[in-house]
Amino acid sequence: MENGTLRGWMEPVEPFLGPLHDVAKAFTGLTGVPVDLPAALFLRARLTGLPLPGRVSAGGSCHLLETADGWAAVNLARPDDLAAVPALVALLGGTGTEEPHEAARRAAAADVAAHAQLLGIAAAAHGSARGTRAPVRAERGGAGSPRGPAGLRIVDFSALWAGPLCARLLGAAGARVVKVESTTRPDGARRGSPAFYRWLHDGQESLVLDFASGAPAEVVAEADVVIEASRPRALRRLGIHAEEFLAARPGRVWLSITGYGRDEDRIAFGDDAAVAGGLTGLDRAGDPVFLGDALADPVTGVFAAHAVARSLADGGGELLSLSLAACAAALADSR
Repeated sequence: MENGTLRGWMEPVEPFLGPLHDVAKAFTGLTGVPVDLPAALFLRARLTGLPLPGRVSAGGSCHLLETADGWAAVNLARPDDLAAVPALVALLGGTGTEEPHEAARRAAAADVAAHAQLLGIAAAAHGSARGTRAPVRAERGGAGSPRGPAGLRIVDFSALWAGPLCARLLGAAGARVVKVESTTRPDGARRGSPAFYRWLHDGQESLVLDFASGAPAEVVAEADVVIEASRPRALRRLGIHAEEFLAARPGRVWLSITGYGRDEDRIAFGDDAAVAGGLTGLDRAGDPVFLGDALADPVTGVFAAHAVARSLADGGGELLSLSLAACAAALADSR
């Protein structure tokens, strides 16, 4: 990245990056693979020419709204989200002519987020995830067999950024990565920068499957590590069970990445999850602004890669649950 561009993105974020530098160094210690944090965090922004964020995210879809008692992030990332805006305004007690930022000023931040989530919109009250959980939770689910990532088969069902970044880093450590997509629901990142997508998935095998055919369960049966970012019940409907996967063979690892944890149904994307974790900057008036580009996504990807490498070195047999919001909070709490 050009030095000027790099400084512009790095300077506001650097004060929060202590824990991420530590995690990246620990991953390198386990695998010998260095982590280029500026590229991991900001390459997408450079390749797509995104502007530095403010009250609106770099990608343009997430908005920080002032509320009666603070701030909330509302992420209108999909066409259905935009279509739901009038319903959100109505739930907030607004009229048909009001904008969301006007209606939000009369409501509590938690209510703005809850009403948006009720409509399927990713949203969060600022700092609401701080102190709620550790960024990585590990549960024993099978027998151990210590080893490194080299030569292991990793099946990646995740999409967008956090899971694929984890898979890329493990692939650089010698793992064989298989990216799996549904014929009816391909990775949404394909609609973004082709160069960034290639960077994330360089050297990986790609499988596009009919998920209703039973083929995903067959692919999982051959894996040493599974990466996914789905609600547990969605995979169970496909006949895929993390607990059975771990119990079937020693040393396996299952990595689950969600917005707020496997026991939560709330959805999240990188920008709103960062706000939930309190990972924001301040403007001249002391009010929050976005940091980076969907920052919780790449931060979680680095945490996830280290969590898998650490688990494998310790014998595996673990279900690792990572929360985008909790990983963001880990950085926010460190400042």
